[in-house]
Amino acid sequence: MQIDTYNTPIGFIELSHNNNVLYRLNFVSKDNGSKSDFGNMVYKQLCEYFNGERKYFEIAYELIGTSFQKNVWNALLKISYGQTRSYKDIAIDIASPKAFRAVGMANNKNPIPIIVPCHRVIGSDGGLVGYGGGLDIKIKLLQLEGVAI
Repeated sequence: MQIDTYNTPIGFIELSHNNNVLYRLNFVSKDNGSKSDFGNMVYKQLCEYFNGERKYFEIAYELIGTSFQKNVWNALLKISYGQTRSYKDIAIDIASPKAFRAVGMANNKNPIPIIVPCHRVIGSDGGLVGYGGGLDIKIKLLQLEGVAI
């Protein structure tokens, strides 16, 4: 597994990949100095996103998790740029209407945030609820996409 680190407008991110397939994107506190061609391509697309020039990603990735988690993560991919959905909405979308708390837990375990847009999920009351990278990053991402907060 290759691990590259890049500095972005929201802080350092770490990309874990193998054979040109992304497996994880983590928020980290420092640069490990490693860069690769695939990591550079992912970083370029992320920069385009941060600059408002990209609304979806063209990156090979693999989501590793339980079937429930994968259902949730695939539902997240259907949330359009600049839109939000509630945990309850996602639970209904995956035919588990009472599983909104489990949706929240799956959202928290999303291995590829930003690209799989878990930041677009909010509370039923419209409130911002948790984010693995911190609420400050969630707010920045939503504002970048033009979501009124």
